[in-house]
Amino acid sequence: MVGAKRQSNIITYIILILGLLLIVIPMYITLVTAFKSTEQSSVSYFTLPNPIYLDSFKEILSSERYYYAFGNTVYVTAFVLLGNLIIMPPMSYAMARKMPTSRAYRYMYYFLLLGIFIPFQVKMMPLVKLLSMLDMLHPTGMSILCISSSTCESVFLLVGYMSAIPKDMEEAAYIDGASTFLTYRTIVFPLLKPMLATLLIRQGLWMWNDFMLPLVTLNRSWKYWTLTLFQYNFQTDYAVDYSMTFSTFVMSMLPILIFYCFMQKHIIGGLTTGAVKS
Repeated sequence: MVGAKRQSNIITYIILILGLLLIVIPMYITLVTAFKSTEQSSVSYFTLPNPIYLDSFKEILSSERYYYAFGNTVYVTAFVLLGNLIIMPPMSYAMARKMPTSRAYRYMYYFLLLGIFIPFQVKMMPLVKLLSMLDMLHPTGMSILCISSSTCESVFLLVGYMSAIPKDMEEAAYIDGASTFLTYRTIVFPLLKPMLATLLIRQGLWMWNDFMLPLVTLNRSWKYWTLTLFQYNFQTDYAVDYSMTFSTFVMSMLPILIFYCFMQKHIIGGLTTGAVKS
């Protein structure tokens, strides 16, 4: 029995070490390559920079296109997060409370669930064609598309979370004369903080790092570029400027990485709170 347990622990540690290496090695390569010249990078990816090369960072910070890309990324991410925060909770609240008594709400909920099983890449091109017909191939148009695309997953998670919230407090508020909106705003919405934090961080990471959707919607002009498109344009058909590319990687991931470090406890809370229904 002891030998079997020890063997199981060894296998567990081996898997954890392999997982750690899959994270640490790409991060290490990204950081050291960002401080190398292209000539140093072509020699070896793993050696430390000698000397430290900072011209890539200087060139990026002096580029007007970088500031456009950074501003567009912040704008799109903030637009999508604000849209999700305003639209998804009340929609989910209505479904969570009306589904037990309304067949129409149940059908609507199950219809939205079907969207989770459709890969975004399958429906992306028809949606982009629709945006083109509506002359919405710009950051605001892409943001609206992302809000609509996140509806299925957001409603699914929020409805499940709200179903675990006891209705006693809401019923007490109704007895005291509170309206449905007042009950939602003062009682239900504050209880959604862990799950909302989880959803917003997930959406924020997606929007900040997404490449495919900006490529097909915002590549008409460099003034519409996001940071991922800015990075992509250091690659040509015949060569890749590794120093510039990896320097941009480091500069673009720092804001979202810092934000994630401050907010990670809310992700854990959102994944665990309400997991067991009372």
